[in-house]
Amino acid sequence: MALLPVTPLRQFDTCRLIPSRFADLEDSVLAPLAEDDDMLRDLFDLDNATNERLRGEYGGLPGIGVDELVFGVPNFRIINAAYTYPRPEGSRFNDGERGAWYCAFEPETALAEITFHKTVEYQEIGRFDDSVSYQTMLADFTSTFHDLRGARNFTKTLAPDSYIASQALAEELLEGGSMGIIYPSVRRAGGTNLACFRPALVGNVRKGSAYRLTWAGSPTPVVESI
Repeated sequence: MALLPVTPLRQFDTCRLIPSRFADLEDSVLAPLAEDDDMLRDLFDLDNATNERLRGEYGGLPGIGVDELVFGVPNFRIINAAYTYPRPEGSRFNDGERGAWYCAFEPETALAEITFHKTVEYQEIGRFDDSVSYQTMLADFTSTFHDLRGARNFTKTLAPDSYIASQALAEELLEGGSMGIIYPSVRRAGGTNLACFRPALVGNVRKGSAYRLTWAGSPTPVVESI
């Protein structure tokens, strides 16, 4: 950790792509399933019983405390969800108990990242036939982050097919109080990503552009602005 440099960062308009159906969390996806308000309340109760974001906001998750989450700011539910809904196997710089806010400095890098991971899902089932819309969530950052750009001793943390070294590094940095990691994109040459470890640093979250990615028999999707 001591060998990894830190960089003061002031970066506006970073890009995080999320499925469009999650972009308006105030508008519940359960509403069309309910015949009346009573049924909708029952559906909410059932959903909330297994809602990881709500568990986190009430202090019920092992990986992140309620004191770290954010409240009362625009899109706070989307911010909190990034930390309370990690993939079971984790991602490059987080494990399965605590997520991170991943974003790119450039829209093209955000698209390359999401396209790669979605394509891997289709490769696993052997079918490239789907159309998915994504909403860009823009965010601003002003803080100091550990910086992997040009760090020659940490090449394993950027392995294209393994998160073992990167998750180990992230655990060490997180325990040491790190704010997060700036790192070169593995999926787009010249692109830059940020994994922010602290919800309070994710500032001014708002909507940006929206895209539709369509796979029609090929691993390479057609990307449209919508």
